[in-house]
Amino acid sequence: MKALSGASNGALPDRRSRRGPTIYEVARRAGVSIATVSRVQRRAELVAEPTRDRVERAIQELEYRPSALGRSLARGSHEATGVVFPDLSGPYYSAVILGYEETSAAEGSSVLILGTHRRPGAVDQVLDLGDRVDGLVIMGRTVDDAVVEELVRRGVPVVLLARGPVAGSDSVRVDNRHAAEALVTHLFQHGHRAIAFVGDPGASADAFERWEGFRSAHAAAGLTPTFEPIACAFRESEGREAGRRILAAADRPTALVGANDEIAMGLMEAARDAGLRTPADIAVTGWDDIPAGRHLSPQLTTVRQPMHDIGRRAAALLHERMSGSRTEPRHVVLPTELVVRSSCGCAAPTSEGGVGT
Repeated sequence: MKALSGASNGALPDRRSRRGPTIYEVARRAGVSIATVSRVQRRAELVAEPTRDRVERAIQELEYRPSALGRSLARGSHEATGVVFPDLSGPYYSAVILGYEETSAAEGSSVLILGTHRRPGAVDQVLDLGDRVDGLVIMGRTVDDAVVEELVRRGVPVVLLARGPVAGSDSVRVDNRHAAEALVTHLFQHGHRAIAFVGDPGASADAFERWEGFRSAHAAAGLTPTFEPIACAFRESEGREAGRRILAAADRPTALVGANDEIAMGLMEAARDAGLRTPADIAVTGWDDIPAGRHLSPQLTTVRQPMHDIGRRAAALLHERMSGSRTEPRHVVLPTELVVRSSCGCAAPTSEGGVGT
């Protein structure tokens, strides 16, 4: 058997032989201190020209490249931001993260992602992450207001997503209430009065605001909701199980409003399992406008929210605060759009236009 090239007697190459030159080697070659090398790299005008020339020549000859960690230490920053989500599964979170990462990469910042999954110790994890990044984005109710206030007190720039403002932090939300009102009013126009909201208003600020819009649409029509919210997690499997319970009841609703598209997809599956036709026997709507919704049969009536833009706007706000170009908090509310397809009873897909500010 042949020995590996560059290794004698079967020994693996020394890892140190593959590393690049260090700042210490540059300093020795130029006959200066490492502090002088660092000053040349950061603020060359502070170093006398002959000395600067020697350092720059040594850097070129050795092909020295400073590490990211070294640059961060020199600048007093981490060159990274953090994102805290309660969960990382599903198309909604993926789209928000993608929008956030695209903008952060353009700013030259890495992204660290923490999914708490509501585990014990999440508060400590979030505070620890806040010490290791230059700014933090927090989605929904992953931690309570006291934790956000502590991060702000420590000087960590914070942007909240899908959540009301907390003093000292920025926020990005969508217009949930008006869009929910428009959606429920549309179902009223189809003649529905026994409408059920499927999702947990206590689990997220978004779901709470959608339930509030659901209630206000009823109030505007002089009606009282027939059903209390039917709590379930924001996953297709949970929507399917909730749908089976709802549709097995003697006084089942004639329309179901899923708090997101994944719940709505589960509700449609439960309806098929029960031998019901959507929308002839029961109407189903969702929220988010994920790509899968337009490929269902029937196509899903839903509310489109700008998921990529939520991430992009959060990254832009955070980098403004980190750069010091803005000190006062900003609170952005993005518009939503009712997308009418056929799961509500309409014959052809249409758009009801934007809702929000």
